[in-house]
Amino acid sequence: MKWMQTAGTFGCCLGMIVLGTSLTQAQLVPGTGQKIAGDDFEKVEWKYFYNHPKSSFNIDKAHRQPFAGSNNGLFYEGAKRGTPDHVVRVKTPQGGLKGSKGSLLIQTLNSGIPGRTGGGLKEKQDDLIMRGQSMMVATSPSCVVRVYMPPFEKWNDKSDTSFGIRAACTTTIRKKSRGFLFSRNRKTTEEYWPGMFIQFNSKTDSNFKEDSAYFIIRGDMNGRDFRGPEIKKTGWWTIGMSFTPDGRVHYYAHPGIENLTQKDHIASHFPYGYKCERFSTMFFNVISKNNAKTWSTRWIIDDPTLYQNGFVRNASNNRYRR
Repeated sequence: MKWMQTAGTFGCCLGMIVLGTSLTQAQLVPGTGQKIAGDDFEKVEWKYFYNHPKSSFNIDKAHRQPFAGSNNGLFYEGAKRGTPDHVVRVKTPQGGLKGSKGSLLIQTLNSGIPGRTGGGLKEKQDDLIMRGQSMMVATSPSCVVRVYMPPFEKWNDKSDTSFGIRAACTTTIRKKSRGFLFSRNRKTTEEYWPGMFIQFNSKTDSNFKEDSAYFIIRGDMNGRDFRGPEIKKTGWWTIGMSFTPDGRVHYYAHPGIENLTQKDHIASHFPYGYKCERFSTMFFNVISKNNAKTWSTRWIIDDPTLYQNGFVRNASNNRYRR
């Protein structure tokens, strides 16, 4: 999964403004409002059941049920790509959230079709999804997670994308459908998954003099990924996305565990040219070589949380609902 920076500089992306609206004023800092769902991994009995073989629907159209999931019902296998091979509660690494004793390790080995490795199936990803709920963007939803990035020397030694923090969104589009005599444009619900990937560049690659990493943002108006800020410091990071009533997606990150603020804003976009209508949850991608020998980088997360910052008036019964 190689990535290329799209036309224009990162600074241009930061400078994007919706016509007639100040970007600063339009920001919704992730973590604003009421907590809707999340997990702090503090219960020592937290467990994950793999139920192998995993799904690989994105490759061979095979769903292999029952799907994997946690014993508290808050995390489950991505039905499209399959479950990571190692999902386990671990001791919170040094520097984590105050009082946190447990975090979640996510790692994978065989990320393609079960029982098949190499060839065209190398460097695939698995998905771990957090259970959430569908929220209209009129309620200004957002998501936040703390991610522990190990020292560069402990990353999988390959220049490639290593990890992703993604959001599940929907919008309404028009698609052509063929009839007996005529074709029609019909409204249909379209799913899409904006997010932030972490790209590693290894010093063992002749293109790079030293180990380094940076964020890749998905995506711009045309659906292209673009380069985000460099990751100069490993350890704990706070990462979040928010979804505003105008349909934009906003991306935030900073090193450390403190809550996000406006100064942590990276970019705001309508990915794929879509206006987001609903946000339902966040999920995590972990990428491996899929060679049955090399595990992915050990990624650790803590306190993934969904938020909502408003009410929607239900005109049919004159009540308010979240």
